[in-house]
Amino acid sequence: MPIFHSIGPRLGTANISSPRRSKLLGYRIQLGHWHEKDRHCPRSKPSAKDDFVVVDVNGVHEVHLSFCECEGNGTPIQQLLRAGLFPATPTNPRTAATIRVLRHFHLSFLESASGVFEYYTGLARQTDNTGLEKSRDRYDEFLRMTKEWRNLQMLKRAGRGHDPNGITATQPGECALLCPACPQPGKNLPDDWQRCAEERRFLYALFLAIDANFRLRRKDVSSEKKDPGLADGLSFFCETDVYMTHVKKHWNDRQARSRCVAHDAVDKPDRDARGTASSGIGAVDCARHNMKRPLSVGDTQLGERYINMDFMFFRSILGSQLVQFFVYNNDLLSIDRDNRYFVFLVPKFHLPAHIEECNLRFSFNLTRFAGMTDGEAPERGWSATNHLAGSTMNMGPGSRRDALNDFFNDQNHKKIISLGKTMLKKVKEAAPRVIETKQALISLESGFESGTIKTWSDMATAWEGAAAQRPNPFPNPFESKGKGDQLPRVRRELAEEAARREATGTEDPGMIRNDMHVTELIAGGLHLEEQQRALAADISALGTHPTDRQRTAIVERASKLRRKVLAWIDIHAQFFPIAEDLHQQADNARADVAASQAEGIPGTSVTEIKLWLPSAIRGRAGGPSERDGCTTEIMTYELRMRVGEANEALALIRRLLLVRTHLLLQKDRYSREVKANTRSNTQITTLNERIRRAVAQYQAAWHALRVLGEQLQSHEWATTLKELKADDVRGMPRKHFGDPARQRGSKAASGTTEEPLVLRPEGEESRAKRSKGRAQDPLPLSWIWIQATEGRKDGESEEMDEALRIEWARTRARALRWEEELDLLEEEMRRISEFLIWRGNWWQERIALKSRPEYDAFGEGERAYALRQAAIQRGLQDAFSREWAALPAYIADARARAAAAAGGSEPERDDGVGATDAEEVDDDDVDDPVPMGPPGAVLVAELEG
Repeated sequence: MPIFHSIGPRLGTANISSPRRSKLLGYRIQLGHWHEKDRHCPRSKPSAKDDFVVVDVNGVHEVHLSFCECEGNGTPIQQLLRAGLFPATPTNPRTAATIRVLRHFHLSFLESASGVFEYYTGLARQTDNTGLEKSRDRYDEFLRMTKEWRNLQMLKRAGRGHDPNGITATQPGECALLCPACPQPGKNLPDDWQRCAEERRFLYALFLAIDANFRLRRKDVSSEKKDPGLADGLSFFCETDVYMTHVKKHWNDRQARSRCVAHDAVDKPDRDARGTASSGIGAVDCARHNMKRPLSVGDTQLGERYINMDFMFFRSILGSQLVQFFVYNNDLLSIDRDNRYFVFLVPKFHLPAHIEECNLRFSFNLTRFAGMTDGEAPERGWSATNHLAGSTMNMGPGSRRDALNDFFNDQNHKKIISLGKTMLKKVKEAAPRVIETKQALISLESGFESGTIKTWSDMATAWEGAAAQRPNPFPNPFESKGKGDQLPRVRRELAEEAARREATGTEDPGMIRNDMHVTELIAGGLHLEEQQRALAADISALGTHPTDRQRTAIVERASKLRRKVLAWIDIHAQFFPIAEDLHQQADNARADVAASQAEGIPGTSVTEIKLWLPSAIRGRAGGPSERDGCTTEIMTYELRMRVGEANEALALIRRLLLVRTHLLLQKDRYSREVKANTRSNTQITTLNERIRRAVAQYQAAWHALRVLGEQLQSHEWATTLKELKADDVRGMPRKHFGDPARQRGSKAASGTTEEPLVLRPEGEESRAKRSKGRAQDPLPLSWIWIQATEGRKDGESEEMDEALRIEWARTRARALRWEEELDLLEEEMRRISEFLIWRGNWWQERIALKSRPEYDAFGEGERAYALRQAAIQRGLQDAFSREWAALPAYIADARARAAAAAGGSEPERDDGVGATDAEEVDDDDVDDPVPMGPPGAVLVAELEG
């Protein structure tokens, strides 16, 4: 490759470079062959007008350039390419870019989304940053060369140059990089995969996620005729003609309205589409590995319409041989979709904003064979893609598609080469959880009669087996009959009310910002507050010597939560302008503290970022403000949700207290060995922490209600929702739900109540002393049980039974999901290895596709490139195999330990007291308090079921 320097004379004290200096000094690039003696070509031909411009990484250079017309030295284009110069035109080129500047720009675009204009401007300034002598403007030529380079790289990496039929024979989607971990028939699946057992079919299921991104919009500039693109339908974007024909055909189809959350991307698709040719893009990802699928991307015209999203989904799976498809989407699931080949679920982060019915029907955690998939793949992908919006919104349609196709291929490539570490990390997380959740399930089941477990198992199996039926004819084992005005029900009511107002045109436009209704914003804020409390609890529970894995998990969770909180705050400020001032005041306060201590400004932990919901805004010092945005209607929305949140937390507290009572009885009667007692204590400790977390949630809701009640002069809620103090959180007296052991007369029934929560470590005071105190001065029934038992006549143990069933069902679901996850990870690692081997062989086979002379230069290049690609695939497979070398034994050990827990001997049961002397429990020990710990103590968040 020719070397280009900035050469300049010394003028005064300034060393000034001129883009023409090389040319003026007689620097000439002679292409073609070099003669051994005189190094002069006898048939040299200068470029047109002997004027040539070369764009390189260090600037724009004007040079003399001559072609060689000697026989056998190729065309001018070939001579330029052999010299490392990419011509701007195939006819009489007068401009070229070096291969290295094209590679440099390509990587710069992929990593920083820098546009061609910005990049070329930088090169021009690097050539001359004084303005004394401007370089020749070759922006248009450089723009054209970058487009061609990008397209040629895609075709080359897809092996299209090895096909004797040429580029025109490229099949739709053939240039897209495939996910090696997804099932690919004919590439990484066993020959008999279609004949696998029913319970193993989920291993060959395709997990997909669909979503739209409205940041990647395109302004109404250029046209398909002026800018058709170079690779239409060859990688990720659907074929434009086929796609637009479908859209135009169904343009006037009536869109089904959501029965759940108000979804403006569907219900009001034209709100943010004015002035754009494309309001965004929709895409289909593989939900477990976050990779775009071939022919799965398309432009949206008016929001996230079904006619667009359905086409992308079905185009991405057209011709697939897979047995079953799992499809996860956060927006379209309230529309019934009945098909035995599809299971629709809602991503885990989006699910809390939906009504209760959606939370039960479309939960990953409650769905058989879903593993620990969370369905948030598109959101992760958009976070990496959004920074392209600035450089792509002004592009023509074809150029934009080509640029995004290139970026999606690069994203897939980076995920592929990181699969070794990704899978290793996932297996190391899943294997211990399989053991833990299995032990928790066995420990819980050991306290029930086998007939009870069978009844519940039959109920859960029947409900899971009919999950695709709408409605499911079997009772839901996770559902509570006594729901009350809990948050999901309130959310449904608010969504239905908003939908009616929108249908009649009476909705206040100020209630909607950035494709979000204010009720959705508040619901999201409540969910983020709960996540903040959970993260703070886990941080506190780390202890003084956490492991690297624990630290990593906390840091990653905090980073993810921070991104969610900041995104929520951006939308929140559009509803409540004063929030920006409040956040700025907090920043200024931290800066003042730092200045007084002569230290740097400390960062704010994500758990301490205040979200400033209406109750917090109105509850601050200073009172109402014109900029606070807290209208009566909005505060009423939050009040209704807070009532639902408080009722939900209170119901959870009661349910967990009932389960805790059962666990204490179980430990009393059946736990004899140290191992069994340790496991029981661990389970009870975890339950205590969950109770404290529910208490914190209730108290937060109650304090918000107090502020909102004063602002709205609404206090009806206060008759049933009272301030929850430490001594209020105690179990129901056993006489209220019955105890078979007492009824058989094994011990005297005293009907004492459970001791309240105490702010001291558990075990500090002897059980005998506490029992004696309760007998002398029994505590009255806590108000949390008075509220729950009002109106109850018969079946006092019904609530107890339901609480235990729900706890068992969720514990069982957690154990099953982690077992499925480990099975899926093991199968995915096998598929990755098989795919890379197949891909290496595929490249090896490219060599023999074309028939060329033995010493043909093109043939040698094609052969060398194919061998290099084959070596890369095999190198990845070898590297992954080394990283995973210890995993088979690790997985086998986890399964063996889980099986040992499941196959343990049944605890001996009798009517007597089975505790050892060290663990002797008297009759009232089942009413032990839930220790609250010292003031400010937080609790460990358990995996949500």
